[in-house]
Amino acid sequence: MNAGYCIPQNDPHAGYIAHKDEIDNAIARVLEGGQYILGGEVRAFEREYAAYIGVQFAIGVGSGTDALEIALRAAGVGAGDYVFTVSHTAVATVAAIERAGASPVFVDVDPLTYTMDPNHLKDMIARVFQRNSFPGKGRPKAIIPVHLYGYPADISSIVDIARQYELLVIEDCAQSHGAMYNEKKTGSWGEMAAFSFYPTKNLGAFGDGGAVLTDNAGMAERAFALREYGWDSDRVSRLPGVNSRLDEIQAALLRAKLPYLDFENSRRRELAELYSSMLRHSDLMLPCTSPKCREVFHQYVVRSKKRDALRSHLKEAGIFTGIHYPIPVHRQPAYSNRPLTVVPLAVTEQIVEEILSLPMYPQLQNCQAEYVSTEIMQWLEDDR
Repeated sequence: MNAGYCIPQNDPHAGYIAHKDEIDNAIARVLEGGQYILGGEVRAFEREYAAYIGVQFAIGVGSGTDALEIALRAAGVGAGDYVFTVSHTAVATVAAIERAGASPVFVDVDPLTYTMDPNHLKDMIARVFQRNSFPGKGRPKAIIPVHLYGYPADISSIVDIARQYELLVIEDCAQSHGAMYNEKKTGSWGEMAAFSFYPTKNLGAFGDGGAVLTDNAGMAERAFALREYGWDSDRVSRLPGVNSRLDEIQAALLRAKLPYLDFENSRRRELAELYSSMLRHSDLMLPCTSPKCREVFHQYVVRSKKRDALRSHLKEAGIFTGIHYPIPVHRQPAYSNRPLTVVPLAVTEQIVEEILSLPMYPQLQNCQAEYVSTEIMQWLEDDR
């Protein structure tokens, strides 16, 4: 072990240090301005982030989970509706579906991208419509593809399938800030999209925060109302809303960080290329890339059948890794009794035993990524 050496898997504090002056000034501006909830900073960030993604409306909310729930409810998804999504995701995706009153129908993922498999999606939709091969009686209503690890799902195919079956598409973009598919940013493909600004995200706040994005004016109006008790302009609750507001301080520091997002995403791609070049002769399965996509490498995820041993070795070398995610949602105790998983999720079940997230954040130094790669190659050599 390299005594005293420590490489974290992620380091939000390094992001603060990198933009300390801008962030400190932004926070001071809010504190001195005296308006702390849904003021000018939130409105400005909503305009700026909507323009960055390429849609008309952004609605700042309290978290990425809230963003998904509010997006679903604003789109008219609720009790008795089925929402097709993946089990290989953060629990928040499924929690939001159930908070909206709907039921998740799980779809397996592609073995290379770890995102929703369009072929399996089409099969699951057909099963629901056939009824005789599906246990529930709900209505198919929406699809939530998750752009996982900064890699866009095959969103063009998913949108085509949705149009064929008259389903809504609500994108989960919690890990794909700035990612593109066919030169179009994630978050601009479906009827609505949800983003998280949790501190470890590519665009991260210093607490919880999220946003709903859409081009649909009616859905945007409902989302604006839903985030604050369903109020209209006279503070009369026309909808049964919630209290989920992006606060002024978080909005101000997100505005300070947004101009650096593309540069920091490019830095993530440089680090991914470095990892891939040094690990290309290993027996690890490395992240795939596609000419259709501009990935933003929220995570750099490798696969190994000896994942746990490799992880232990790296920890002894002062290198900290993550597993995103070790238990698929359909096997989580709180969700394992749902009846709607009618076919095995074979790929999902396999990959959760093998995936490992290496250190990845824009301030990670090349020499640190090289050290990580060298330790992996040495472990693989010693293991033969």
